[in-house]
Amino acid sequence: MSEREGFVERLAEHRLLGIIRGTDPDASIATALALAEEGVRLFEVSLTSADALRVLREVRAAVGDDIELGAGTVLTPEQADAALEHGATYIVTPAVAPSVAYSVGLGVPVVCGALTPTEVVTAVGLGVDAVKIFPANVAGPRYLKDLRAPFPDVPFVPVGGVGAQEVPEYLANGAVAVGVASPLCGDAPDGGDLEELRGRARDFLDQVAR
Repeated sequence: MSEREGFVERLAEHRLLGIIRGTDPDASIATALALAEEGVRLFEVSLTSADALRVLREVRAAVGDDIELGAGTVLTPEQADAALEHGATYIVTPAVAPSVAYSVGLGVPVVCGALTPTEVVTAVGLGVDAVKIFPANVAGPRYLKDLRAPFPDVPFVPVGGVGAQEVPEYLANGAVAVGVASPLCGDAPDGGDLEELRGRARDFLDQVAR
């Protein structure tokens, strides 16, 4: 099994992708480690985070190979290279950016952002591993169900305003996993309460297990 095939299988197995976007690098690292301790097995560090490459490097050193650690908001080939050099094992984009074809060419798993059917076709044509439906809250779970009809084999990951109580409906309507930033992490990556973060993580994990 290739690394890319294994990635999609892990998405389908764990069904929760935590998204860390913070203003405090140390707090972002602590957030990632707390999520890992609670059982979150896939997460990404957005490159819009403060000192994102250090966060990637230090989280990777702390968790080893037990976690699928991705880099998010990757727009350029140069950003993809830097993220991979600092410990990312997959690339996430908000749209069909120049980083997509480049990362696919490297054989790295890619979750490419899209919203419309045309964008989905473009992303799939580039050979991505999964399509991030973003922003998901613009249309909601029903839209995902409608999108699933012409694309039954595309792994969809809705991202953007997905609350814990909405998770079962997204999964029932065809999502392979959900990606969650602020509804999961809150202000923890900015220095907020880690115990509250842990509680939210348990809540989301309960929802994806249903």
